[in-house]
Amino acid sequence: MSSPVIDFHIHTVHYDYYSESCLEFFQNARSEGDWQEFHDRFCNPDQFVKHMHANGVDYGVVLAELCPAATGVCPNEYITQFCAGQESLIPFASVNPYMTPSARKELKRLVADGFRGVKLYPTYQQFYPNDSLLYPLYAEAESLQIPVMFHTGSSIFKGARLKYGNPLHLDDVAVDFPDLPIILVHSGRGFWYQSAFFLAKLHKNVYMEVAGLPPQRLLDYFPELERAADKVLFGTDWPGIESIQKNIDAIRALPLTEAAKEKILGLNAAKLLGLPV
Repeated sequence: MSSPVIDFHIHTVHYDYYSESCLEFFQNARSEGDWQEFHDRFCNPDQFVKHMHANGVDYGVVLAELCPAATGVCPNEYITQFCAGQESLIPFASVNPYMTPSARKELKRLVADGFRGVKLYPTYQQFYPNDSLLYPLYAEAESLQIPVMFHTGSSIFKGARLKYGNPLHLDDVAVDFPDLPIILVHSGRGFWYQSAFFLAKLHKNVYMEVAGLPPQRLLDYFPELERAADKVLFGTDWPGIESIQKNIDAIRALPLTEAAKEKILGLNAAKLLGLPV
């Protein structure tokens, strides 16, 4: 049996609200075809799962997003509905610390509703990840042993504030919550590649995720990627890319060992998520 391929970074095409710059980006990510037709097709989870499997992905992490100041709003409730009955789809919640009186209680409720992890968007929600405001949420996630994803690095969307995206802020979180699985989404894209790589090597609970990076250039950004192969997660940021399969093929074409490629494409994620391999 071949190792699973897991896309750790998928958005749905439906948002209750898209910011203008975010919608424009998704529309322009595809070279041809009508956006409305594409949207209507992939609002159907059966159609999306069929597309995902046809592109070589066995499981996909599907992300809610509560970022009205920058990208838009895809509610947790919608992700619950989209993933319902789909064994291949793994729902991750969104918690915005400025939109709930208790991030800890909200996370506990969301996990009880079936969410398998949470993504935080510091650059869009505008907080430093090591702010004590978030520590009760981290304590709950550590207790529940669910991964917490953090957007790190750059963003092109209006309203994003890049100062919140420095992976170094996660050093405090990794030290204070040593059993919390921490995922550096985009691996510090642009400014902080080496910071993300160093943190993943330093802390047993820190992982790099490579969505939004041209996979054929990963060794340009991380020349010693092979040494961190146990700590890297594949993701695409679909529908912000045109072809999932091309991204997988680009990973497989890298001059890495086959064992390293299998870890990056799915084995590491399967271990984090408790999936069969």
